[in-house]
Formats: sequence, C-alpha cells, structure tokens
Amino acid sequence: MIGRFLGLAVAITAVSVGVASIASRSARDGDGAPVAEAQDNSNWTTQREKRGWSSGPSAPGAQTSGGEVRLGRSGDSHFYADTEVDGTNIRMMVDSGASIVALTRRDAEAIGIDVDSLPIGGMARTAGGDVPMRTVMLDSVVVEGIEVRQVPAAVVDADMGVSLLGQSFLAKLDAVNVEGDTMTLR
Repeated sequence: MIGRFLGLAVAITAVSVGVASIASRSARDGDGAPVAEAQDNSNWTTQREKRGWSSGPSAPGAQTSGGEVRLGRSGDSHFYADTEVDGTNIRMMVDSGASIVALTRRDAEAIGIDVDSLPIGGMARTAGGDVPMRTVMLDSVVVEGIEVRQVPAAVVDADMGVSLLGQSFLAKLDAVNVEGDTMTLR
C-alpha cells in the first residue's frame, strides 16, 4: 500500500516538473529570453493563429509543425482531440499525466499495428492494476494541423476505453495551456 502511494507521489512529481518545463518554455522566445508582454493586454489563448515552427529540444529526429489548436472541455471534464495517427483518425483524451501516448488495442489495430508481434516493453500502472504494454514508434501524430513526427507510444492491453494523448506528444509542443474550459495547444 505504501509502495503505491510512493509510486503515485513520484509520478505526480514527474508530471509537475514536466508541466512546469512546458510552461516555462511557453513564456520564452526561441532564444530562451523571456517574451515581452503585449501592450494591448492580449493573450495568445484568445486568438487563433496558424504558423509553422520547428520544435525546440526534443527527441532526435522528432519534428513539430502546425499552429494553434483550441479544445473545449467535454461534459466529463476531460479534453478530447481528434487526431490523425499514421494516417488514421483516432479520438484521444488529452492526458498530461500520461508519460507516453497510450493506444488501445482497437486503435492500434486500426492504424495497422500487429499488436501481438510487438514485444512487451514493460508494465503500465492503471487504475485496474498493472498491465503489459508494448512499445511502438508512431511516424506521425497530427492534431488539427499540429504534427509531431517520431512519437514514442505504447499499446496498453487494458480496457481504457479511449487512447491517451500523453507527454511523448505534448512535451514536443511549444505550449499547453488550460484557461477555464479551453485547452490550447501550440
């Protein structure tokens, strides 16, 4: 019991550090210098802007391109994104607490992944207990024009119900911001 609480505390700390890292990157320009505040008190989350960019520090070979996407909070209090994973449309729940993109077996098979041929790469801790996970590298994950290439993912053999858009995608973005009932990705 204590081991589970310690594990949960470590996971929460790791997520907090990751979110703080993303937040600090969003408050800096490309040179690492703080961005000057706009004179008109505008906020980037209130404006729709499309632009291309190359991600900052990320995994070797990973590339990010796109713009800005706003997601509304669902009735169940979560944020969902309609994604395109390796050319296949998949609805995912955005989960900043998930360290990796986690695919359901059904979604992985829809993408064309032969799940049973993947080696078990570890165990995933879920609310229902520990379950095996099989790791895979996704060529591309796109959310409304924001594309991240070479995204580490795992296929989780558990009844998650929905795939999770985790930190292996989110950490490669310039910013992830929640303001009220709107999540903004850029």
